[in-house]
Formats: sequence, C-alpha cells, structure tokens
Amino acid sequence: MRPVKRSALRMHAGITYYRWKRYAKWLLGRKTFATKREQKPLPYVVFRHKTPLFRALRNVDMWLQHNKITNLHIAANQLTGVVVQPGETFSYWYLIGKPTSRKGYKEGMILSHGNVTSGTGGGLCQLSNLIYWMTLHSPLTVTERYRHSYDVFPDTNRKQPFGSGATCFYNYMDLQIGNRTDCCYQLNVEVTNTHLVGEWRSDTPPMHTYEIYEREHWITPEYWGGYVRHNTIYRKVLNLDRVEVDDQFIAENHAIMMYEPFLAEKSSF
Repeated sequence: MRPVKRSALRMHAGITYYRWKRYAKWLLGRKTFATKREQKPLPYVVFRHKTPLFRALRNVDMWLQHNKITNLHIAANQLTGVVVQPGETFSYWYLIGKPTSRKGYKEGMILSHGNVTSGTGGGLCQLSNLIYWMTLHSPLTVTERYRHSYDVFPDTNRKQPFGSGATCFYNYMDLQIGNRTDCCYQLNVEVTNTHLVGEWRSDTPPMHTYEIYEREHWITPEYWGGYVRHNTIYRKVLNLDRVEVDDQFIAENHAIMMYEPFLAEKSSF
C-alpha cells in the first residue's frame, strides 16, 4: 500500500477512462437501478442515524465545512424518498449525478491521497458514509463499496469502528446497495441546522436488529517508512427477542496512516 505519485496527465487520463467505463455499465448493464421516489414515508423505521455537520478539524478552514453543507443539501434532495424495490439496486452516483457548479455545488473539503484539499462537491463522503452505516443495520446488501485508503485523523471522539465508512468519487467509486428481499425499502435523508440525518424505512416491520463490531485490529510498519492500519468488521444479527442468530463478515480494511500511531493521541478537534 505504498503511496504512489502519478502525474497530473496520468491522473486525468485514468479518471476519464474509469468514468466512461462506468457510463457504459449504467447504459449496457443488467442492473435495474432504483429511481422511483415517494414523498410519503413507508410505515416502518428500519434504522436511523445522524452525524454532526461541523467538526473543528485542525488545519481545515471552516468555510469548507459551510460549503459542504450546501453540497449535502443538494445531494440529499436527489436521494430522499427513493424506494428500492425487490430486485433493484440503489446507486449513489446514478441518483445524484455529477456534482457541478452549474447545479449549485460549491468548493468543499476532499481527501486526495491523504491530503486535505478542496473540490467542487466536496464533503459528499459524509453522506455516503451515513448511508453505508445505516445499510449495515438493515437486510439490504452492499454490493459495491470502496474503503478509505488513508486514515487521516486519530480516533479521538470516534464512535464507530475504524473502516465503517464508504468513500465516493464521481462516478466510478460508487456505493451500490441491492435489495435481495421481498420488501420495499425507502431512503430518507435530511440536513438540519446541526446534523445530517438519515433513515431506512420499509413497508414491513423489521424482524432483526444488527450490531456492528470490530473483531480484529492491527498496525504494520511498512518497508517504505509508513504505517498501515488494518481491521475486520463483522455484525451480529439479533432476532426480536435479542437472541443472536448469525454473525456475519462485513469488510476488511487497510489504510495508510497519516499520523504517528505509537505516540499519545493529540486531539484533531
């Protein structure tokens, strides 16, 4: 996982190639993507979660976070109310589309090769992280997800296991979720004054709950002088009586650490 530096030309060519490859999959593939939206919420809440909009991150200008909120508003409006019917696939970028300034997107914070920078539509990873985390607490199946390649900040105030998010980059680093059940599921997302709030709802009452946990965690020093953090994520499936009925592997994560792992943690807030 040694960091690889590529020229600007190589980066541009690679992005163009993978984007057109994704367009071809959307056009010629066999998946049926969810597009139907309902204003009326489905009757049963499967899982609800929220994350704060503002984090006082060290060396990160606050105007980037204010712009991020604008970006989240626009993207959330493209997703909220979408119903994923049996056999359909939810695609994050298929629904949102390309985030451009013409659509109202602003310069927001993005992480590029471990560096904090800015770009149009920056900050939308908070939305993909939220949807992925909620999906892990549902019967829906994550069919495509990309882990974050860099661990940028220490675990200060971290409430979820390391590696429990989903990075996104238009359009080939997508988050796709398949509905392999007989029920319909509806995604609702909202940007309040303080939080990004989301929920999965269903047309039938949920029969299980889920507990996400980290089973293994280790850090390895690399020959090129850095450190890589690893872990495995699992989830326990519980029935309505809170009895465990299954224990499922979710993901294995590997990320280059951008801070010294063996020194006392310093808050990045």
